[in-house]
Formats: sequence, C-alpha cells, structure tokens
Amino acid sequence: MASINRFAILLALFAVTVDLSAAALVEEQPLVLKYHNGVLLKGNVTVNLIWYGKFTPIQRSIIVDFIRSLNHPAAVPAPSVAAWWKTTEKYKGGASTLLVGKQLLLENYPLGKSLKSPHLRALSTKLNGAVRSITVVLTAKDVAVEGFCMSRCGTHGSTGTSARRAAGSAHGGAFAWVGNSETQCPGYCAWPFHQPMYGPQTPPLVAPNGDVGVDGMIINLATLLANTVTNPFNNGYFQGPPTAPLEAVSACTGIFGSGAYPGYPGQVLVDKATGASYNAHGLAGRKYLLPAMWDPQTSTCKPLV
Repeated sequence: MASINRFAILLALFAVTVDLSAAALVEEQPLVLKYHNGVLLKGNVTVNLIWYGKFTPIQRSIIVDFIRSLNHPAAVPAPSVAAWWKTTEKYKGGASTLLVGKQLLLENYPLGKSLKSPHLRALSTKLNGAVRSITVVLTAKDVAVEGFCMSRCGTHGSTGTSARRAAGSAHGGAFAWVGNSETQCPGYCAWPFHQPMYGPQTPPLVAPNGDVGVDGMIINLATLLANTVTNPFNNGYFQGPPTAPLEAVSACTGIFGSGAYPGYPGQVLVDKATGASYNAHGLAGRKYLLPAMWDPQTSTCKPLV
C-alpha cells in the first residue's frame, strides 16, 4: 500500500507564532533526531522533476541550478550550497549525491488546477525512478493543492510497498511536492521574502533571484530534499510521531542565520548591488537563502552563516 509522510512545512506560521520564552526553554534542551533503523538514500540519488503548470525557463533554471549546486563544493565561493548539503553526510551511511535526472513539463494542467494528495502521488509515478531516486512534483502559482497555504507548503512521501522498503530498495519510491505560493500565500510559504501572515510584522527580505514565489520554493525544496534523504520511508531520522515528524531541516524551522528567533530569520548576507538577502552561493553565479539543518554531531540546528 502506498504511504506518505504527512509532515507539512510550516515555515512562517511556526517561526512567527512561537512564544519567545517557550523558545528559550526549548533551546536549553538538546535537540535529538532519533534514528529508527530504516533505509536512507545514500550514494548517487537521481532527482526527477515534474513541472505541473506554467513555469518560465528562468524559473526552471533557478530550481535546476540549485539542485546541481548541491554537489559542487569547489565551483563556487563560500558559503556554498554544497557546504550546506554536506551536513547530510553526517547522517548514517555517508554522502548523498543528488543528480538531476528526467524532467517532464505538464503545462496543460492534465488533472486540472485543483489537486489532492492522491493526484500528487499519481503524478510522481509518471517518471520511472532509478534504484535510488526522488521524483519532485512542482506546482505552478495558479494550482491549488489540498492543504496548501493552510497546513503545508510541501510534502514528501513514498509510493513503494512496505516489503520493498524493508528489503532496502527505494526503487521508484521516494517523492516530494512543492508549490509556488506567489499569488496564494507568500506570507506563509515564502517567508521571509514576504510580510508574514501572522506574528511580528518584520520587513521582508529581498529575494536573491528576484522571484518571491520561486525563491520561497527553494527554501521548501531544500527542506524536503534533506528530509527525504535522511527519512525517505518514515523510519529514518526524526523526532516525534511518525505521522508529523520533525526532520533534518523541519526541526530547525525559521532559522536562516545566526541570532535567529521567532519572526527574525537571523543575520544573513546582503548583496550590495541588489540588496537581496542570501546565505549560500550556487552555480551560474546564483545566490540562495537556505534554512538551517540539524547537525547529528552537535545535536544543534546549524545555519550556514
């Protein structure tokens, strides 16, 4: 039977509504993501992309360049996207090298513009995965998805059978979905590039690629890729109930730089020419803002800057 991790990325809502005193109490306790002895996605992992709806060539290149940047540490200045991703090597099993695989453009909305979770799962099966692969469904800004903007900005899950996962095979099993929130809820799923929907109304940061929706997608995609390789089948690294786990990056929600606190993303870098905020360099001269990731060696949320 197909299974899905029902974790929802709650970037803005969690980040800006947690009581400061409560957050201080949490920080005093070590954050531990328990390893549940399951299969992780290590070695070469193919990332297939399904573009559902209309994306411009520039929007697609921003996202593809990000994925390509995850495994090119020497090609760009520090701090780099690859340095951020390197933290995943500290999880049991070593490195996960993500390689861009097949891409499918579905610009004619074959399932309509209102999708439910089974639709996302069905879409993810349109590209046959390699032995170790993740199929990512990306929905355009005019596509409504069940729970989008209300309880989630993206999800990851699996479609393989429990027997196959128990045998250690991820064949065609892991998938993720990320939506473009530009016109639906940028204050929820594209924070801190838009005024938050809730909590302290701090000024938004300037998006590094000039696209609030797609730069917000990068934050959510980064979160889901890290969560997927470290907990692909709901028996890897996580804390809390398996139906709503805190995972590698979702455990560090709202932290982008040092000194972060609810409603404030932390101290990040600013491009002097454009005023854009970022914390990671990527290929093709691109810049990205990436969330903190939990470090298994220190049991802390580790931002790049």
